Order: sequence, then C-alpha cells, then structure tokens
Amino acid sequence: MSKEKNNLEMLRHSMSHVMAAAIQKLYPEAKFAIGPSIENGYYYDIDFGDKKLTEDDLPKIEKEMKAIIKKGLEFERSEMDVDEAIKKEEKSGQIYKKELIEDLKSAGEKKVSYYKLGDFEDLCRGPHVEKSSKIKPGTYKLISLAGAYWRGDEKNKMLTRIYGVGFESKEALADYQKMMKEAEERNHRKIGREMELFRNFNEIGQGLPVWLPNGYTMRRVLEDYMWKLERSYGYVHILTPHINKKELFETSGHLGFYDKDMYSPMQIDEETFYLKPMNCPAGMMIYKMKPRSYRDLPYKQGEFGTVYRYEKSGELHGLQRVRGFTQNDAHIFCTPDQLKEQFLEVMEMLEKFYSDVGFENYRYRLSLYDDEKDKYVGDRKDWLQAEETMREVLVEKGVEFYEEKGEAAFYGPKLDVQAVNVFGKEDSISTIQVDFNLPERFDVHFIDKDGQKKRPFVIHRALIGSFERFFAFLIEYYGGKFPVWFAPVQVKIVAVSEKHIDFCNKLAREFFDNDVRVEVDISDETVGNKIRKAVKEKVPYMLVVGDKEMGSENLMIRDRGSQDVREISKENFFAEIRNKVVEKK
Repeated sequence: MSKEKNNLEMLRHSMSHVMAAAIQKLYPEAKFAIGPSIENGYYYDIDFGDKKLTEDDLPKIEKEMKAIIKKGLEFERSEMDVDEAIKKEEKSGQIYKKELIEDLKSAGEKKVSYYKLGDFEDLCRGPHVEKSSKIKPGTYKLISLAGAYWRGDEKNKMLTRIYGVGFESKEALADYQKMMKEAEERNHRKIGREMELFRNFNEIGQGLPVWLPNGYTMRRVLEDYMWKLERSYGYVHILTPHINKKELFETSGHLGFYDKDMYSPMQIDEETFYLKPMNCPAGMMIYKMKPRSYRDLPYKQGEFGTVYRYEKSGELHGLQRVRGFTQNDAHIFCTPDQLKEQFLEVMEMLEKFYSDVGFENYRYRLSLYDDEKDKYVGDRKDWLQAEETMREVLVEKGVEFYEEKGEAAFYGPKLDVQAVNVFGKEDSISTIQVDFNLPERFDVHFIDKDGQKKRPFVIHRALIGSFERFFAFLIEYYGGKFPVWFAPVQVKIVAVSEKHIDFCNKLAREFFDNDVRVEVDISDETVGNKIRKAVKEKVPYMLVVGDKEMGSENLMIRDRGSQDVREISKENFFAEIRNKVVEKK
C-alpha cells in the first residue's frame, strides 16, 4: 500500500474517531461498536437506544466535529490489560466494546490499545493523526444513515450506521461531491424507475425484481444477441427446472458447503426439493445422460438459467444484489489439450460482446491457488495446467491483467473481467472459471483414443454474468441513453392533436413492419409536455407529427440530445436504424 493511501486511511480513521467524540457529547447514552475507515471515508456503528436519528441530525453532529477539530486536541494512545479493559467497558455500559475485547482475549491478546481525544476515550488499534487540527476544515462531511446488524447477524440488534466522507483537501471533497451528484443521476434504481425498466414490489418479495415491458424488451434483445453469438461458436442450449431434488445438491456438495445461502427445502410427494442456487448440477446430469467420446469434445452447453440465493435483506440493492436472478451460464467440457483453445475462444467472444455493448475500459483479474491454504479440491497438476494456460492466453492476447494469489474458488482458478464504470470503480461483470469439483462429484468422463475413461476439464463461463447485475452496470454506464440497437423504444412518435392520431398509428405500423421498436404518444397533453416526456425517456429518435408532417413524403426526425430537426426519407431512415442495429454503433 502506498504511503499516500496509508496517510489518507489514517486521516479518515481519525475523522471517524472525531465523529464518535462529537456523538458522545451530544448523546451521552450512546453505545459504540466499530468505526473503520473505508473507501472515500468512514463509518461508525452506534446503538442510540430509544433515540431514532434522522439525516436532519447530521449537521448538528458535523458542527460539534468542527468544534473538536478547531481545539487541536491530541490523539493520546495508551495500553491496558485485557481483563482491566473488560471491567472498564462493563462499568461504562459499552457492551459492544466489551464483547470485542473478550474476542481479543480469546484470540490470545494480553493488552488492548485506547486513543483519547479530549474527554472521549475509545478502544482502538489506530493509528491516528497527531492532533485533531490535522483535519482541515471543509474536507469532511456526514452523508447518510443506514441500519447495520451488530456483527452482520440478523439475530443481533440493529445499530445505526453513520457514514461520512473525508479527503485531504477541500478540492478533493468538492470533486467527490460532484461525482456523487452525477452518480445519483445515473443511479440504476432512479433511472429504472423513471424509464420503467424494472420494479421491486413488497407484495412479490424483497430481492425479486420484476422486469417491466421496457426492461424486458432490452433483456430479450440481449438474450437473442447472446443466443446467436453462442450458436455461432458451436454452443447448444438447454433449460433446467427452477427446483431440483435434494439428492442432486448432496451430490454436488451444495448442501454441505452452501446450504446457508440456499432457500428452505420444500416437501413434495414425500421428496425434498430446493430452489436451485446454481445451474451447474443439472448441467452435469445432461452431459452424463449418454456416453461421450473425445470426438464429441469440446461440448459447449449454454443456459439462461434462473437461480435463487438467500441474501440478507440489508444487503439487497436494486438489481445489483438480488435473491432471484438469471445467469448467462455455459459449461464447456473439453480435453486437457483443448483447454487453451477454449479459453482463447471465450475471450474472443467476450471481446466481441464488450465491443458491441460499448465497453472499452476493462481488465482481467486472475485468481490463483495458494499453497499455504488447505481449501482446494482437485489435482495440483491440473490446477497448474489451468493457471498456466489462463496466464498464457492473457499474455498472448496482450490484455491488461493482474493476479491475486489465494483468491481462487476452492474448486478451481478463475478469470474475472473487471469493467470500469464512469466513476472509475471496478465491477466484476463476466467470469471464466475452471471447475475440478463437480466433474469429480458427478463422475463425468469421456472415452479417449485408446478407449480409456478420462476426466474432462470443465469451464464455467458467464459472459453477461447475471442479467440483473449486468443491467445495473449498463444503466449506470449509459445513464439511460442506450445505443439504438438495444434501446427499449427506438422511435417515439408524438401526435400534435387528435386528428393526427390515425396517421401516427399507421406510420407506427410501418416502423413495426421494419423491425423498429416504436411507441406513439396520443395522450391528451400539450405538445410541449409530450416532447419533454420523450426527452426524459431518452428515446434515440423523436417524430412530432402535425399537419405539415402529414403532408410530406419524408420524415422529420429529432435526434436524442439535439434541438434540431432533420428531414429524411422513410427508406433511408429505416436503413439508418438497421445499420446501427447490425453494426452495433
């Protein structure tokens, strides 16, 4: 970690400590949990008892922070014997600190450290800046409140988490606030609501988003695109049930190591079923249903399969973190000699896909085995072959990548595509994963040239990942201004008055017959309101039809983002849209 990053983390940790000192003065009965520095800032989890804080209370806390900082108080470090510290926290009623110290004692710690700032003393490992005045005015801000279960366990009490941001200069804070304002404008939940792409209904269930007509249209366009792309590379497609028998997940091992992330079992006709958390086990059964020869390999099997995983309610977030989602799954069964060509092919597909959706800024993360960790399955020789093959492919392709030792899944090395969003943050979008677990558990094999049974290599591959998470990234990347080829509505026709409606509907039929996604606004509103609504909907093309337009053989087109109108023949306009759809421009 760089010295600059270390210094910034120390500064943010100090801001968190100052915030806690301010809170103790304002709310003496508050009980403190943890207050770490995080990316761009810090937070503190606090039990306020019966007091319910709102965001209206944040300026008051900030004002008190300002007073503490102005005093230039020193951060004074001291150490205490763990047993003495436990008694201290028990006496003061700081139950969460007491529990933390007890954990440290169980781990073998003999002493703990405290930092004092004026009248406020807090259990803390540090480090901190020398004095509060090192925090410059205008470099910090409290931004939000959230609920957080103590230790992340829903069985524990819900605490109040106060988030703050902090930087080394006013300018850095101003830049961050500007970026966050833009981020809020691009927030996929906000745009999803405004453009009616998806919605979450309490009556249906948390974390189970519903695709609305506009969003589902986009999803179908991308599904059709991916289906054709995969077919062009020799994939076949399957569709497996949403529920599977318990025995399948016993064989796969999910009931042994993944059961906490699965939904509760269902009893049907004296048999036990589970909602599937993965598509892979059923995919293994399809491969196994008949003998496979080396001549049949590679066998490439794709599925747009919906899976269900239990996520804590506090961690659910729009389309990014959900409980039910559809994966662009594929399983490639190949011989060891075919491994490299299959990785090259998958990367070729991935690069085409990313180019077509307009992503250019991404890199690869190669997650590898760690000899010091005893958590892996499979033969180490196979791991080494897979890792070296993946590395060779990345080097040959000349792409940007970095390696993370010890970050591989227990069942094989993996390659994640880290796409960089408009704010410079990385999101894991696509995954290419070698699996040494399921082939062994399901005893999948092929017959080699010598008539011997051999275990194939299995590659899990999800170019889109999950449609839900990918769409969250896609919405925010484009801010709702989608390329013509997958925009939910490509053309909006605005009827000036009632007498123009029949003409608009007839024109829309021509658009529809030419594979153009079109809507007609025949609402009883002013033309100005209709135009403003179409602009807000971010439709690529708009046609306003009145008497003049009805009398013309040509179309008067207003392009998204332009105030000007251009004249074009129908044939040329249809050709323009077709070209953008085919060329993905």
